[in-house]
Amino acid sequence: MRVCLENLKKEIAACKHCADMLPHPPRPVIQVSTSSRILIVGQAPGRKVHETGIPFNDPSGDRLRNWMGIDRDIFYDASKVAIVPMGFCFPGTGKSGDLPPRPECAEKWRTPLLENLSNIELTLVIGQYAIAWHLKGQTRKNLTETVKYWQDYGDEIIPMPHPSPRNMIWLKRNPWFEQDVIPTLRLRVSNILSGKP
Repeated sequence: MRVCLENLKKEIAACKHCADMLPHPPRPVIQVSTSSRILIVGQAPGRKVHETGIPFNDPSGDRLRNWMGIDRDIFYDASKVAIVPMGFCFPGTGKSGDLPPRPECAEKWRTPLLENLSNIELTLVIGQYAIAWHLKGQTRKNLTETVKYWQDYGDEIIPMPHPSPRNMIWLKRNPWFEQDVIPTLRLRVSNILSGKP
């Protein structure tokens, strides 16, 4: 039985399921509406997002908005853009960056949330954890190969690298991503937001 989205959002906001495994008190960060048209699936909030409670409120978000060709007003309009990372809380920092998203979020919340997002026309799956979950059994040998063959996944989903500044080396080694994928991404986003088929 489907749970009402507003009730789900309240339950998620109050979630303490992983409290003992997080470095800070839980602060789930998502953005959703039943009318959302574009779904962004990231990894998990970083430290700055944890502090502000605003998804992609960091340099990664600046690059992602640039890739999509939209400004902050559109990006943070839940009626247009849903943001549902694989983990809703900041998982902490490891030796080479943030730790992976806690798997409990996907197990507990992902299916009921997605059931409420019936107007999504395009899903951006960002990074290895999002790609693995949303392209179950369809990924190639690594993230680069999966992203390289993005057209194989149809018009409704685009696998992407993370827009983090830490990924600058990957972007320099794979210029085809910004040359080939980004123009199509911007066109799809523009058409969806303007109501074009």
